[in-house]
Amino acid sequence: MKRHHAMPFGAECRPDGAVRFRLWAPNAKKVSLCLAGPKLAPLPMYPHHDGWFELTTDEVPAGSRYKFQIDDGAQVPDPASRFQPEDVHGPSEVIDPADFEWRDQAWRGLAWEEAVLYELHVGAFSPAGTFDGVIGRLQYLANLGVTAIELMPVGDFPGKRNWGYDGVLPYAPDNSYGRPNDLKRLVQAAHQLGLMVFLDVVYNHFGPEGNYLREYAPQFFTDRYQTPWGEAVNFGGPGSRTVRDFFMQNALYWLNEFHFDGLRLDAVHLILDESTPHFLNELAQTVRAGVAPGHQIHLVLENDANEARYLQRGHNRQPVFYDAQWNDDIHHVLHVALTGENDGYYVDYADHTLERLGRCLAEGFDYQGQASHFRNEKRRGEPSRDLPPTAFVSFLQNHDQIGNRAFGDRIAQLAPAPAIEAAMAVLLLAPSPPLLFMGEECGAVTPFLFFCDFGHELAQAVREGRRNEFGRFSRYSDPGVREKIPDPNADSTFLMSKLDWNSLSTSSSRNRLDFYRRFLAIRRASIVPLIPQIKAGEASYRVLDERGVSVSWPLMNGGKLCLSANLSNKEISIAPFPGATLLLSTSESGATPPNELARYEVRWTLST
Repeated sequence: MKRHHAMPFGAECRPDGAVRFRLWAPNAKKVSLCLAGPKLAPLPMYPHHDGWFELTTDEVPAGSRYKFQIDDGAQVPDPASRFQPEDVHGPSEVIDPADFEWRDQAWRGLAWEEAVLYELHVGAFSPAGTFDGVIGRLQYLANLGVTAIELMPVGDFPGKRNWGYDGVLPYAPDNSYGRPNDLKRLVQAAHQLGLMVFLDVVYNHFGPEGNYLREYAPQFFTDRYQTPWGEAVNFGGPGSRTVRDFFMQNALYWLNEFHFDGLRLDAVHLILDESTPHFLNELAQTVRAGVAPGHQIHLVLENDANEARYLQRGHNRQPVFYDAQWNDDIHHVLHVALTGENDGYYVDYADHTLERLGRCLAEGFDYQGQASHFRNEKRRGEPSRDLPPTAFVSFLQNHDQIGNRAFGDRIAQLAPAPAIEAAMAVLLLAPSPPLLFMGEECGAVTPFLFFCDFGHELAQAVREGRRNEFGRFSRYSDPGVREKIPDPNADSTFLMSKLDWNSLSTSSSRNRLDFYRRFLAIRRASIVPLIPQIKAGEASYRVLDERGVSVSWPLMNGGKLCLSANLSNKEISIAPFPGATLLLSTSESGATPPNELARYEVRWTLST
């Protein structure tokens, strides 16, 4: 079976063997196609309306390398390049999607209620740091009990290492990970093991090195807004129709040509658009109408603004736009509860912490419109109580919450093991889909640091900027301490961030791994069947003696799924749920009285 997403731009291999090249260059007077090779003269491309240039030729086979020459001057890569064999500054390569034979025709995806996500960085996950390296660990992940792997961005970035959020060619899998067919083999291998595959995509900005769009299509950007990373993308001004299509086609390309099962959209609160419909709404509708029939796909947001409007459900309880949002609130609450940290953005969660945890579990967001002290008393969020728990992805660790710490500390280095296991006993069985970050399932202590590979001047600016950024934290106020923060551009910083698979041989790692496997098996058998029955908007919570929390989710059959959790090292008294059947207790003795919770005990019950 072949899969090919026909795009309105870039290099498209046609059935007759010809290749059509198309570039939007509204600021260019002429554009030529330059093929890599000795004594090959540029081929003129023909202007069309609205700034488009096009050429169809049967003299350029798949595998050929090319650039576009703008006005007899600069030669630039194809912004819709499917592959960059020589990195972002080099030529693009003509890729024929028909070269890959798919054998996963029977795969239709999984229901969102079944989602257990495992976020990983391709370069740091395996010793090889490639798509093939991930394939070699898929059986391990299937045995763990996750149902979906989520790849951090793979769009081509400058250099040999990067988190992926500095990509500049969003259609080209980075060559340090492998070729496009290697990524397709990864997706296919995951499907054969019953795993979904999600991709993290970045539509809010382009990286600072290797982006040539401004030279011939400055309409891609707008000076009406700014992002923390520079120029904002033009989603609503003159020329924005083509810009919007560029990203919408990118989403369809990954879902249709690479058969991904879902996308996670990075920091959409910085997709700044005042037009109607908002880009995010149009993107979701375009994707849901444009994917292959029968393929269940899922769209997930990261949105610091907590805008519940994008998560609304239709009459059939299906998402109108997006399935879910990463719920930073529940991470921040749990982090404060487990570690006692209260600086930076944690200041917003330092008071009434357990009440905030209960609200997150029962209603989704903690911040639903109240003022945020961290944001200078600006109101944050929209009411989320009426949304189902499946609209919120919960986690105790992810790439940001580890990597944005100065030394990449994982939670295992910051909180006692019993407290971590209590928190995960809550998250792994709560109705919201849980997300794990690579290595947490075995208690990994290898750091995950911020790393990149920029040119010299930019490298220095990033190094200094990162260290200065931590100057507002009291523990890094001393310049000498900040100098010890690892250099993001050093190869050693990346190597320190690679998972240490040898650590799996320790007894503590095996015990933690058994814990995750056991809870995920319980989730699949006992919790997933209940999730479609939960009544949205009717969950309730209460705080238990300022050290624990109790939550109940009413079911359509009249029953309730109930949680009682003690996050402290002291016993607490509780009022047991009447007529409840015990699903699980983490009590070490297994014989805690019904009206009492042992230290760090989590208890799940079901009443019918």
